[in-house]
Amino acid sequence: MSEHTKCNKQTSCEKCHCSGCLLAQAEEPKLGEECGVFGMYDMEGRDVASTIYYGLFSLQHRGQESCGIAVSRTDGPQRNSSSVKGMGLVNEVFNAENLGKMKGDIGVGHVRYSTAGASVAENTQPLVLNYIKGTLSLAHNGNLVNALELRRELELSGAIFQTTIDSEVIAYLIARERLKVGKVEEAVKEAMKKIKGAYSLVVASPRKLIGARDPFGFRPLCIGKRDGAYILSSESCALDTVGAEFIRDVEPGEIVTITPEGISSDKSLMTGSHAKCIFEYIYFARPDSYIDGISVHSSRITAGRILAQTHPVDADIVVGVPESGNAAAMGFALESGIPYGTAFVKNSYVGRTFIKPKQSARESSVMVKLNVLREIVRGKRVVMVDDSIVRGTTSARIVKMLKDAGAKEVHVRISSPPFKYPCYFGTDVPSSDQLPAFSHTVEQIAEMIGADSLGYLDLNRLSELIDGDQGYCNACFSGDYPLDPPKEDIRGDYDK
Repeated sequence: MSEHTKCNKQTSCEKCHCSGCLLAQAEEPKLGEECGVFGMYDMEGRDVASTIYYGLFSLQHRGQESCGIAVSRTDGPQRNSSSVKGMGLVNEVFNAENLGKMKGDIGVGHVRYSTAGASVAENTQPLVLNYIKGTLSLAHNGNLVNALELRRELELSGAIFQTTIDSEVIAYLIARERLKVGKVEEAVKEAMKKIKGAYSLVVASPRKLIGARDPFGFRPLCIGKRDGAYILSSESCALDTVGAEFIRDVEPGEIVTITPEGISSDKSLMTGSHAKCIFEYIYFARPDSYIDGISVHSSRITAGRILAQTHPVDADIVVGVPESGNAAAMGFALESGIPYGTAFVKNSYVGRTFIKPKQSARESSVMVKLNVLREIVRGKRVVMVDDSIVRGTTSARIVKMLKDAGAKEVHVRISSPPFKYPCYFGTDVPSSDQLPAFSHTVEQIAEMIGADSLGYLDLNRLSELIDGDQGYCNACFSGDYPLDPPKEDIRGDYDK
């Protein structure tokens, strides 16, 4: 037994992370990603709000707390934007009536999951600024590491902030720089020289749609085209949803400007030193997306194959924890020869917005979302493949569900390395003292979650998921940050 197992569960949870403490804590959520962005400019003057709605619908996995759309007409006055924003899912915030009232041939949309700034209505995006040059609508995916510093500087110069999100800092910088330069894309470029961290931006000015990606390329952004319209999207799956053709990815450090004349590109801020988030491939992105030329589904199959090579086990069936564990489980089965099966039924109608019972209630939110097919696992040695273990509470409950359903053994395989360090680039990986892998061995974590064995993806083999590309960020696993992390915790400090 772990040396921590007999601690006082009532007082030691913050420091200990023993099995009793872990399972006594409130249900842990799945990891969240900052958000998804979608922009569209229809050169033939057609309204874009309904297409942006469907684009956001297909990016819903990137954020379920709030969403919004802002549109305007490029042939109208400088200030003619309309927007709808709200808390909840895309199909909860939007309806035929409010979409029908949004008239505009250019617009941006956003789905949000908060990692910095509270989950409140005023923090919903897109941000819409009316300033001397007209209207600026901005949607941002990522986290800035110098946002607090920039915010204080702007406040001292008279800026009044309406939100607690770093995206507003970016919007203010662009608006301020626009007064000094001749074009809005030049203002975006000047703002990019000041901000540090992760950002994929979609910006609509009165006459242009602009996309920008930070020089490290932490977060994805791609370009599509449908008839006479151009689209910017966090993922290619949204282009498929709206019937658009994928053109290419926006390159790290690139600024693209879309006008009736077509697409122009500014690559002067590109450095060639990339740090694309590897967890996009492991978990965040939809499996039918391609990011920087790599199939997300194929990446997950590869992760499963590597797990079978490095952590083999005698078993009767391989099962995946929906959704992102399924493809990795398939890869494990293909490599090992152990049959693949479906052991979980997922309630597709449960999102982040469902009402959770009080902590004292017996119901577990894992059991609300998942149920086990008993006949599939009864009496069998099961390999359970999942994408990650954060605090361990969810994994422990799923292992228990399998064993309660009659599984003889449960061998857990994780398609990512152990989480040991916080993320400052748009992922809510918590601080190290909340991550069991930081201070416990694999064997201890296996005991915590009740698994018969546990194996993680080898850190040194991560590049195989993206065809050997070395330009990725693995800081949450290795502690090797591609740029200096902030001296103070940026994730939520605006609210203090």
